Amino acid sequence: MKRSKRFEVLEQRPIHQDGFVKEWIDEGFIAMESPNDPKPSIKVENGVITELDGKKREDFDLIDLYIAEHGIDKEGAERVLAMDSVELANMLCNPNVAREDIVKLTLSMTPAKVVDVVSQMNVVEMMMAMQKMHPRRSVATQSHVTNLRDNPVQIAADAAEGALRGFAEQETTVAVARYAPFNAISIMVGSQVGRPGVLTQCSVEEALELDLGMRGFTSYAETISVYGTEPVFTDGDDTPWSKGFLASCYASRGLKMRFTSGSGSEVMMGYAEGKSMLYLEARCIFITKASGVQGLQNGAVSCIGIPGSVPSGIRAVLAENLICVMMDLEVASGNDQAFSHSDMRRTEKLMCQFLPGTDIISCGYSAVPNYDNMFAGSNTDIEDVDDYLVFQRDLKVDGGLRPVTEEEVIKIRSKAARAIQAVFEGLGLPKITDEEVEAATYAHGSKDMPARNLVEDMKAAQELLDRKLNGADIVKALAEGGFRDVAEEVLSLLKQRVAGDFLQTSAIFDGNWHVVSAVNDSNDYMGPGSGYRLSGENWEQVKNIPMAMDPRSI
Repeated sequence: MKRSKRFEVLEQRPIHQDGFVKEWIDEGFIAMESPNDPKPSIKVENGVITELDGKKREDFDLIDLYIAEHGIDKEGAERVLAMDSVELANMLCNPNVAREDIVKLTLSMTPAKVVDVVSQMNVVEMMMAMQKMHPRRSVATQSHVTNLRDNPVQIAADAAEGALRGFAEQETTVAVARYAPFNAISIMVGSQVGRPGVLTQCSVEEALELDLGMRGFTSYAETISVYGTEPVFTDGDDTPWSKGFLASCYASRGLKMRFTSGSGSEVMMGYAEGKSMLYLEARCIFITKASGVQGLQNGAVSCIGIPGSVPSGIRAVLAENLICVMMDLEVASGNDQAFSHSDMRRTEKLMCQFLPGTDIISCGYSAVPNYDNMFAGSNTDIEDVDDYLVFQRDLKVDGGLRPVTEEEVIKIRSKAARAIQAVFEGLGLPKITDEEVEAATYAHGSKDMPARNLVEDMKAAQELLDRKLNGADIVKALAEGGFRDVAEEVLSLLKQRVAGDFLQTSAIFDGNWHVVSAVNDSNDYMGPGSGYRLSGENWEQVKNIPMAMDPRSI
C-alpha cells in the first residue's frame, strides 16, 4: 500500500514508542468497570459483617475478612450502601458539602461501593473532589535522590539541593543493596543541610529498611506493599495481618510510614481474577485503612505502564488517588515512575494531581537526571524543574517547589558535601576526598563524579551496621567535624521520633520543626475563596523565577 506521508510522520512521534493494549477482561487488563467486579452489598448482624460485596462470611478470603473486621465503619454502613451512587458522587464534587460530612459516609462504604461511586465521575469531577478531599490543606511533593554509583557525597549534595527547592520528603534506594546504610545517612544529612525538617527514607528490603529506621538513619517508610488478591499476597509469604504488624513496628519507633499499592500490580503478578484494576486497588486501600496506617503511596506507582496501556487507565489512577483520600488517608499520589516517551502525555498524567493538589503530588519527582534514577526513572526529573516552576507561575498553583538561584544551589551543595565528608571521617569510613566534594558541588549527575572504591565502600557499609552505629553517632560526627548547626538539625529529627507528633495523618514539617498535618492544617475547601491558595510570600516566591526579566531594566 502506498503510504500517507502524514501517517509516516505521525508514526515517528514519541507517543508511538508507548505500549497500548486492548482490554482483556479475563486477565485483568481493564482499568475500571469490569463485568466481573462484584456489586456493592453489606449485611451487619450483631456488629459483625456477615456479607460483603456479594460474598457470605463463610466465603470470605483473607482480604475480605481483614476489611470486614477492621476496615469499615459498621454503624450506618447499610444505610450508606443503600444510597444512590450518583448522589454520593455529586456530594463529593459539591463544594457546599464539607469534607468532614462526606468522610462520615465514605468510611462506611465497601470496596465495591466506593468504586461504583467514583466510576460515576469524569476526570474533571474527580479533580474537583480531590481538591476538597485530600486531608492536609497545604500541598507538598517528594523527590527521589539516587545515582548509578551509590555515591554518598553526590547523594548528600543532591538531597541538599532538593530540600532547598522545596521537597518536603526525600527517598533514596540503591544500585547495590549493601550500600543502603551509606545512602540512608547521606540523604538524611544532606536534606537537613538544605532545609531543616525534611523527612527521608531508604527504600530497600523490608527487614533492612526497618533496621535503618530503628537506628535513626531514616524518618519515614512507604515501600510496604499490599495487594488486592489473596494469591498475590501469599505469593510473597505475606498476609494483611503481617503487614499490619510491620506497620506497628514502625509506629512504635516513631517512624512515619505509608503502605504502597497501585493499579496493575495484580495483573503484573498474574492473579487479577478478572476484576478491574480499580476494584482490586480499592481493596488495597481498605487494607491500609484497616491496618491503622496513616497514608498510602498509590497511583499505579511502579506498575503505571499497565493501567497506562488500557482505555481509561490514567482516569483510573486518579480514581484510586481519590478513593484513598475518601478513606481519610494521606495520599502520595504517584507521578513517580516514567511511563511514556511523550512529554505531552507525561504532563497529562501529572496535571490530574498537580491542579487539584494532593498531600504528596509526586511520590518521587526525580531530583537527579533520569539516568541516575534507580527507581527506574521518574515521570518528571531535575531537567523538567524549570518547566514545573513555570506551570506553578502560569496557573497560580502550588506544586510544592520554589525557584532557587544558581549561587544558592552551589553554596548548599558544597556545604552538604563537606558535611558528609566530616561524617565519614568522624565514623572512620572510607575517605571522601576534596576532589569529590568539589565535583559534587558542581555536578549534574554521576557522570560528573570521580569513581570511588566500590569494594571498600561496601565492606565499610556492612561494618557500620556490625558496629551498631546509630543516629546519635551521626550527630556526634557532625558536631566534632565543625557542622554543629547540621548536627542540631539531625538531633532535632531524632527528638521528633521520640515525640511522635508527625505520625498524624498527612504530617510533614516546616523549616522550624512545626508539624503540619491533617490535624492542625485540615482541608477546609468549600468552593471559591476557601481552601489553600497561593498568596502572600508563597506567591511572591513562585512568581520570582530567575529567568523572568524586570521590564523596567530593559
